[in-house]
Amino acid sequence: MAAKRERSRSPTPSSEIYRSSSVEEQRSHFVAAFSPSLSVKALQTLAELGTATHRIAASRKRSRQRSLIPAKEVLYDLTHDDDGEKWAGSRLQHVLDDEAVEGAVVVARWYGGQNIGPIRFTHIENCAKEAIWKWKVADEKARQKQAAKKQKIDEETSRKELEDNLRERDLNIFVLRGLLAKKNAKLHNTERVPPTPQKKPPDYGSMSTEALKRVDKARDATIAFILKQIDKIDIGLKLLESLEESAQDS
Repeated sequence: MAAKRERSRSPTPSSEIYRSSSVEEQRSHFVAAFSPSLSVKALQTLAELGTATHRIAASRKRSRQRSLIPAKEVLYDLTHDDDGEKWAGSRLQHVLDDEAVEGAVVVARWYGGQNIGPIRFTHIENCAKEAIWKWKVADEKARQKQAAKKQKIDEETSRKELEDNLRERDLNIFVLRGLLAKKNAKLHNTERVPPTPQKKPPDYGSMSTEALKRVDKARDATIAFILKQIDKIDIGLKLLESLEESAQDS
């Protein structure tokens, strides 16, 4: 069987291509290339496959058409190319369907001069599956890396919000303590005790997230306690006001 003429070739980003190992059967060689983004033509014109006898291909891309039934699964545009190896293209199509992946796959065969029978289809399918598997492994690693990056960003954002919230609560506590002192002085008819100067706030940036959460909980308790004390004094002030009004009426 004569080797086919080479197709025109163009540079292709190798990072988007996942290759299988080479399989040999009676001097015939098989190797696959899969890409989730490149076209069949881009894979078939790879320089490394230029001397192959056959470049069998298939693609499975999400269709722009929409199903008339809303609940129906996503539609796909399916193509395949036997490239002289009868029935091989449809087998690759089934591999893409079974693996449930979107993209294009090409299996190159270099004919060794001997007919090897149906085993060639096994090699074609297995090479395609291996190339797809390599992409799945790389894709999962990329997803995990992206998830870890997102988690880190979320944690940093949450931490910053916690730090800002604590600084705001420190100011609120200082103001509430001043209000408490003012009301207490009014209730007991004494000079208002100047509030304790506000201390330099803790260096929240150097604290662990768990420590920040503990401080946040403590600040909640402090604010709740001061508000409770203010409520008690307000009750006393109202009672005092009522007594003064009664004394004036009498």
